[in-house]
Order: sequence, then structure tokens, then C-alpha cells
Amino acid sequence: MPTTLDNEASKADAQGVRSVQRAVEILALLSEDRSTVTVSEVIAETGLAKTTVVRMLHTLEQNGLVWNTPRGITAGPGLWRWAYLARRGWELPDEFRAMMRELSQRTTETVNLYVRRDIQRVCIAQQQSTQTLRHVVHVGDQLPLWGGASSKILLFEATPGLLERISGTAPESEGTAQRLADGIERARENGFALSHGEREVGVSAVAVPVLTRQGRVGSALTISGPTARFTEERVQSFAAALREVSAQMTRRGFTHPFEG
Repeated sequence: MPTTLDNEASKADAQGVRSVQRAVEILALLSEDRSTVTVSEVIAETGLAKTTVVRMLHTLEQNGLVWNTPRGITAGPGLWRWAYLARRGWELPDEFRAMMRELSQRTTETVNLYVRRDIQRVCIAQQQSTQTLRHVVHVGDQLPLWGGASSKILLFEATPGLLERISGTAPESEGTAQRLADGIERARENGFALSHGEREVGVSAVAVPVLTRQGRVGSALTISGPTARFTEERVQSFAAALREVSAQMTRRGFTHPFEG
């Protein structure tokens, strides 16, 4: 039976996890468009008590993760270390970025590269379309695997159990696992995956696999944009262009941190 010490340890662990989550929520308020936040804004947007916010900000500042300036709280120099490590592990080599840029220019649509992380997919590189109406997903965004062309590619080797887990996160879970399985099979047969409005209404995508050195699916190279522009003729053209670029990336040995 759990002892009093065990219970106290569990409570301490839970408190530690909550503290980390709160710190992440505070840091997440900062963005490219919002380089500073005030203490009042942090309190209002996190719902935390003033004493908790002040204590959390003090700890973050002590570790160099934020700075307190006359204009408000801003990102601190301590984040550079983590940014440097992330950049070394995730930033695409110049030759691969050039391939994605040329592909986007040729197709006039947004090009993304996704990898799977458990039951989510992570965007690790993007080249945005220059068209006014375009699909935008930011690098680092984590998206669900229950919909989208790239999901079908990343789930090529998924077990029934994994598909069931993913379906449990879908807005309408009933039948999602079978729908995913059918979509994966069609993608294998066609050599590419296609989606129309599965995750976002009015957005379509075409995706192909980029293989690892072991010949397994390591990532999904995707073209996405407004459904109105994804006619059957253009879909076939997108698929051919994607296969060409993915073959080059496969030959040149693209890898990423999640690759086993």
C-alpha cells in the first residue's frame, strides 16, 4: 500500500509538473509579433494569481530565460542556448531548403515537411506560397494525425493499435481508424496521399514520403493550399513534382532527430 511518504512524493511531483507547465505557458505568450508582455497581461491571460506569476517570472529571470525591461517582460539571452541546440538538430541543410523553395516557386503553393511524433505530426520546414490566399502552418507546429495528406504518409507503417489511439483524438472518433487505414492503402497504391478539407475546411494537400537510409518513411513532403486550386490535373502535377524532390532528398540522406 502507498505510504505517507509515497503520497507526499506524488504531490511534490505533481506540483513540479504544474510549475513547469506554468512556466511554459508564460513563455508561450511571447512571439515574433509580441516581443514583450506586462505582468498584468500575464496574469490576465494565464489566469494565475499575481503572487504565482511574480514568483515564476523571478525564477525565469534568474535563469536568463526572460528579462524585465521598462517595456515589459521579454525573452532572455538564456534562450539562445536552447535555440542553438534546436537549430543544430532541426534546421534543414541549405540544399534541402533550396529544393523546397524551388518546388514552391514551381507550383505556386506552400510546401511543408512533416515528421511523426507519437500521435502528432510536427512541421519541421516550410516554404510559403507567395499567393495572397495560401495555407500557412508555422515551423514547430504540432498537428493531429487523424486528418491530412501528410498523416496518411507518416502512418504507412502504423499498427491497428496506433490508428485506434489516433482516432480517439479526432472530433468524431467513430470510423476514423478505418478511414485512416483506407486512406493509407490508397496512398500506397497511388504513390501519393490526397486530402480535401479533412482538418481545415477549404484546404487541400498532396503528400509523398521521404525515405530514411533504411528505406522506411521518415518524413512527409507536402504541398497544400486552397481546395479550389487543387483540381485533378494540378493534383497529378503536384504529385509528380513532389516525387521528384522527395527522391532527391532520399538519395542525399535527409535525417531528423525523431528518426529511429
